[in-house]
Amino acid sequence: MQIQVNTSNGIENKETLEQWADGEMRQNLSRFAGEVTRVEIHLSDENSRRGGAADKRCTMEARLAGHQPLAVSHDGATIDEAFRGASDKLKRSLDSTLGRLLDHRDRDSIRKDADAALE
Repeated sequence: MQIQVNTSNGIENKETLEQWADGEMRQNLSRFAGEVTRVEIHLSDENSRRGGAADKRCTMEARLAGHQPLAVSHDGATIDEAFRGASDKLKRSLDSTLGRLLDHRDRDSIRKDADAALE
């Protein structure tokens, strides 16, 4: 799984932040490593120096092998809050999307069940 972290100009300690975000994503999405080929993380400070509540934004896009990408975003008062919120949303979205695909593949058809009952 490839992880790319992009930061806007208002974000400080970019290198440290990128290393931390990479490690967190690898840990949080480890069970999806076979299905997720790439994750792009965009961290930004929407108001820059003006400040304000929930002015940090984290947008994440996960690329899935053979499927459409999933994108989520979360706003928070701090970069950490925005990142963790987006990370949780991405995990839930992956659970939902990949869970439906696996359920669909594993499900027996009605016809198969009816044929078995007739035997």
